[in-house]
Amino acid sequence: MWRVSRQDDETAFTTLMRRWHPPILRLCTRMIGDPHRAEDLAQETFSRVFTQRTKYQPERRFSTWLWRIALNLCYDELRAPRRREEPWLGSEDETGDPTFVSSGLSPDRQAARVEEDRLVQQALAALPDTYRSVLILRHYQDLKFREIAEILEIPEGTVKSRMVEGLNQLSRRLHAALEISPSDHIGLGNPPSPANRPNQKAIL
Repeated sequence: MWRVSRQDDETAFTTLMRRWHPPILRLCTRMIGDPHRAEDLAQETFSRVFTQRTKYQPERRFSTWLWRIALNLCYDELRAPRRREEPWLGSEDETGDPTFVSSGLSPDRQAARVEEDRLVQQALAALPDTYRSVLILRHYQDLKFREIAEILEIPEGTVKSRMVEGLNQLSRRLHAALEISPSDHIGLGNPPSPANRPNQKAIL
């Protein structure tokens, strides 16, 4: 990024895009629930990185700056006075693009996975932006609390409290959608064993 900001190095910029486009696309897709618009926002993120390259501060982490640009674009999109499309019905591959086929799964399990992804996306979309962004950065981008605090420019303790409340709200919405007993636990990335709960769908 130093070469991009100081030397207008297009080769270096291409290298950055190749490295960071997949995670930025995943973030935008999860934040707004529309894979086609998410691709536009991912492209706009890198466009802004280049147009604002002289504002980059080398002593600060590039990834923090990049995540913040992408999140702000997602916030603007979510608050825009236009009709929101329905969330996609598939799951994501490693590029962040939606896919309706999961290799190695039976047709019944593929259909169940599509429905589970749809329910999770709907539950995430219903959360306030402050909780949704923390959950996505933590569970889908695997960032540390410290890193999330830097991106959002809030104290680390606030990140943790938003995480707890966000998980509580998400769990309540999923319990209602799946008609599960409130005593059953749903977590992101740690689904309960189907053998122990035969009537409960594994969410992720």
